[in-house]
Amino acid sequence: MRRFKQTIGLLLTMLVVTVAIVACNDQTNQAKAIVVGSKNFTESIILGELIAQQIEASTDLEVKRRLNLGGTFICHQAITTGELDIYPEYTGTAFVAILKNEPSSNADAVASQLQKQYQEDFQLTWLPSFGFANNQAIVIRGEDARQFAIATISDVTAYTPEWQAGFDFEFIERKDGLDGLLSTYEMVFAGTPKTMDYSLTYRALADGQVDLISVGTTDALIESLDLVVLKDDRNYFPTYTAAPVVRLDTLAEHPELEPALSSLAGRLDAVEMRRLNYLVDVEEQDVKQVVSDFLATL
Repeated sequence: MRRFKQTIGLLLTMLVVTVAIVACNDQTNQAKAIVVGSKNFTESIILGELIAQQIEASTDLEVKRRLNLGGTFICHQAITTGELDIYPEYTGTAFVAILKNEPSSNADAVASQLQKQYQEDFQLTWLPSFGFANNQAIVIRGEDARQFAIATISDVTAYTPEWQAGFDFEFIERKDGLDGLLSTYEMVFAGTPKTMDYSLTYRALADGQVDLISVGTTDALIESLDLVVLKDDRNYFPTYTAAPVVRLDTLAEHPELEPALSSLAGRLDAVEMRRLNYLVDVEEQDVKQVVSDFLATL
């Protein structure tokens, strides 16, 4: 009986030790996992997947994806609270929406201030840019541009009093969004602009539900839907250079991340970004495969 109890005791002890080891290993694995996020539109999802695959290919770190997370403020909140380690952001967006500055066309000054304030205020840093800017743009149907000889935003203001506009929620709220556009160009519309999800603005314009929308210049649907980007002739919109934003404590804990991600610097221009967007948005190819194929060319 005593031997039986000793055996049971030994087995229980071994079980406790095994559970402790497994728990320790799980904690180690969790500690190694790098959480990569993105906003809720195609280009950001592609960039998030690009970051994730580059980390997986260049380091031994485990990556957890939280792509298609939400808009600018949701992603910023997630990275500042530690729910994300990295996500792709745009300089113009961060400068105005996060730091609450007035829009600026001085790209170097914007980048310098962003780096300084992000480190001091949020314990975040900006890594080198992927190599392109996805600038904000006002877009109309190609047939309207040709019929009325519209080439600039100033040109279109003669027609907007009879036109309906459609914008996504973030553009309406941001300082570099609707209010500044209306003020800078003294623009008015036939009625209150329709508010909708960003992905729906293109279809609304193509179907004639609205006559003018705001999009990014690297969006694939611009050419495929025969839309025309109007020149920002009063230089209202700032430059939106795309780059990874990373937590400083994550880089300190995993120094191999910085050289891995910095190797992507300057490797993705606007033409190539538009092509990748086209493969996903128009040809409906899988994001992971599109990114994998792109990385194979580097």
